[in-house]
Amino acid sequence: MITGKNYIGNTASSSGGNILKAYNPTDGTIFPEEFLTATSEEVNAAVEKADKAFSAYKMTSYDQRATFLEAIADEIMELGDPLLERASGESGLPKGRFQGERGRTCNQLKMFASVLRDGSWLNVNIDTAIPDRAPIPKQDLRKMNIPIGPVAVFGASNFPLAFSTAGGDTASALAAGNPVIVKGHEAHLGTNEMVTHAVLKAAAKTGMPDGVFSMVNGGIPVAQQVVSHPKIKAIGFTGSLGGGRAIFDLANQRPEPIPVYAEMGSTNPCFLMPNKLASDPTGLGTNFANSVALGVGQFCTSPGLLIGVKSDALDQFVDTLGKTLAAASPATMLNEKIAKSYYEHRGALIEQTGVVSIGDANDPGENKGKPLTAKVDGATFLSNPKLHQEIFGPFTMVVECDTTDQMADVANSLEGQLTGTMVADESDITANPEVADALSNKVGRILFNGVPTGVEVCHSMQHGGPYPASSDAKSTSVGTAAIDRFVRPISYQSWPDNLLPAPLKNGNPLGIWRVVNGDRTKDTI
Repeated sequence: MITGKNYIGNTASSSGGNILKAYNPTDGTIFPEEFLTATSEEVNAAVEKADKAFSAYKMTSYDQRATFLEAIADEIMELGDPLLERASGESGLPKGRFQGERGRTCNQLKMFASVLRDGSWLNVNIDTAIPDRAPIPKQDLRKMNIPIGPVAVFGASNFPLAFSTAGGDTASALAAGNPVIVKGHEAHLGTNEMVTHAVLKAAAKTGMPDGVFSMVNGGIPVAQQVVSHPKIKAIGFTGSLGGGRAIFDLANQRPEPIPVYAEMGSTNPCFLMPNKLASDPTGLGTNFANSVALGVGQFCTSPGLLIGVKSDALDQFVDTLGKTLAAASPATMLNEKIAKSYYEHRGALIEQTGVVSIGDANDPGENKGKPLTAKVDGATFLSNPKLHQEIFGPFTMVVECDTTDQMADVANSLEGQLTGTMVADESDITANPEVADALSNKVGRILFNGVPTGVEVCHSMQHGGPYPASSDAKSTSVGTAAIDRFVRPISYQSWPDNLLPAPLKNGNPLGIWRVVNGDRTKDTI
């Protein structure tokens, strides 16, 4: 099943000579397949085919599109255990992790199918004509969302299924009516191709046009060509700040700049308010240690900053946190590059003046991530922006503040974040409203108790925040609102009813909710 080829629509292509290899980060085993880097000609062919497919794909009915997405989910499930085993082998993560991730991937495909049939994503607004209005007649105006064109998706290293080939960006772009070109992540080449087979098989079964989906392998030159191609109309990206910013800058240097929806990381600050912390410092310490160590800290929502007020309770919390993390065994990280970056960035942070590491900070080697925590006082943290940066891996830093006012100062000093957590009881919030208020200005999702690790795929999820958490704070990469990234509004003025798109027709043939002359209704006009 795994050929190592690029997929230009329905055509497997092997023109390139540069070879990539997949490996198991746990033991260094090299997988036998040779994956070919896409040539410039292959990349161009994929985009041109996507552009041609767009004309046909955008005209498919919403039910046809929904059936396509459901078929992708079915075909992914049909891959069975070999997919889970390959994803585990290429990531060093346990097979059980991918049972859940596969379920999430399939569920979000089915969720977008439901959204398509519901029709609310079209955001239909109709204002009927008033020809006898004085002094100027009112024209008939009808607005809806339409797809934007071919979308490029960059797979993430830490989620080979849910944020990669057929993950959320691909699902939302396809749902909106846009062909997708995936630039496969080099850390899970075999997984990419297996899922590509599932997508293309689903496309064939449901009669989708050739070019509705392509997958190309390669590094920076391939990425640059994809982003720069004039027929690519938007980018979906999950990864590092450096990678996301490079894509964003390149996209905006084009003669026609295009939107880049990049999710680039977060420290996910958690504010340990005094009353709540005093109620159970050891239990909270254990919970947060487990969250930090989960998945070797390779989550964009891992709690990288823990902020509290100097107290006996905070000392107990830190003691439990440090001991629990120290007792956790080092575990394999996604790849050698990520492991190296983890120790380099962690080392640079704990060498900063005023930072005290709690536990053994040595690198165990063999691509293994060793959990660690550190501690710094609030004044030092506020004075040194280098301490505010994300460390991708099983690391967190406790910021010990003098007062709750200083906690608010810390919140105000932070850059944009995906999440922020108030570990508090109601009296903490009532007594210190400025902390939660400051935090809400910095995050896309604010939690009340619990840990931030984990993202629910649902209608009300916001997974995105102010820069540098995301390149667009108004968008989300998770949840049904993700479809909004890949559509644009268009108004039809004074068109005959029989020539209007179905969502705008007087008779409402789709039976969807619409806003007609200011009233939300399913009625005909």
